[in-house]
Amino acid sequence: MFIMKKNLYLYIFLFFSFFLIIFSFNSIISLKRDQKKSVELNNKLKKESLKKVSNINTNLVNPPENKNDVYWSYVNEDFLKVDLTDLVNQNNDTVGWIKVNGTTIDYPIVQSNDNEFYLSHSFDKTENRAGWIFSDFRNNLNNFNYNSVIYGHRLRDNTMFGNLTYVLEDEWYNDKNNHIIKLSTLKYETIWQIFSIYTIYKESYYITTNFKTLDSYQKFLDTISKRSQYYFYTTVNTNDKILTLSTCKDSYGHRLVVHAKLIKKGTKSL
Repeated sequence: MFIMKKNLYLYIFLFFSFFLIIFSFNSIISLKRDQKKSVELNNKLKKESLKKVSNINTNLVNPPENKNDVYWSYVNEDFLKVDLTDLVNQNNDTVGWIKVNGTTIDYPIVQSNDNEFYLSHSFDKTENRAGWIFSDFRNNLNNFNYNSVIYGHRLRDNTMFGNLTYVLEDEWYNDKNNHIIKLSTLKYETIWQIFSIYTIYKESYYITTNFKTLDSYQKFLDTISKRSQYYFYTTVNTNDKILTLSTCKDSYGHRLVVHAKLIKKGTKSL
């Protein structure tokens, strides 16, 4: 009798193990299929946004008095000059395009009325486990908040924010040309200079978008600057607007965070 029960438990265990293996296999296949669709879609969107913007009225943003500040090394960076008109016609949630130097991140940005929809939907709004790159619903990329936050999944095939982890490597940091993020919005072309990179357990503090007082904003800037894994030889103050990139670092709740400050802004003339 004991042997029969033991065999029954074994058969049950083997059955559920087999079921779990099949489920996991199908899940992996499904994700890879979604990732492939996302890559093909983004390649198509890149071709459709090749039309460039001209006659940009350019202004430097909060230039430091110190002429030795690395700020002055980056203000001559070229804008993306992306025309988003066709993309907006395809998806009226389109709010920009982002490119991070030293990575393969080069995507249009979307924004919905929450921070959930584009975790599981592609640019064309079809269900897709790879999601898409999206702006925090509290932000306005046509009138930048103190802190504009952009999210994306960290995928193993390096799509979306998959290889944002490159910023944690010495090789990435040692190439000063990598310390730039380019962002094109519906109205503006912008250049952002990275000043802080770190990993942290999931929290809401670093994604605060607005502040009641300038003192609280300066405290925020001081805090996120001190967290940085690397030193970027620059300063930030309450006259700066910042951009935050956020993605998962691992499956244990840690986040990889990149902060950059706006250093050049140009008004588009299509």
